[in-house]
Amino acid sequence: MPAPSQKPGKLTDLPNIGKTTAAKLERIGIRTKEDFLKRDPYEVFHELKVKVDPTLCRCALAGIIGAKTGQPWHKITKKTAAEYERRHPGHRWGPC
Repeated sequence: MPAPSQKPGKLTDLPNIGKTTAAKLERIGIRTKEDFLKRDPYEVFHELKVKVDPTLCRCALAGIIGAKTGQPWHKITKKTAAEYERRHPGHRWGPC
């Protein structure tokens, strides 16, 4: 058993990640902070959108990206949405 200081970090230790988002991340196999930080956040969002919740919006995307970069979601929503659209041409956002 690892010492307490070696215990994996909880997803909710990340900025912008609450209990609801953490539960969704766990459904795609991301169970710890370390699991999350190893992944490309745009691909994490895409996997969540496809496999867990097709209603995820630009604000949810910004929350996922901000969890990786340490930025508040509301300051990066436009920028992250534009990058997702670049990676996924033809994607159309629903309402937030």
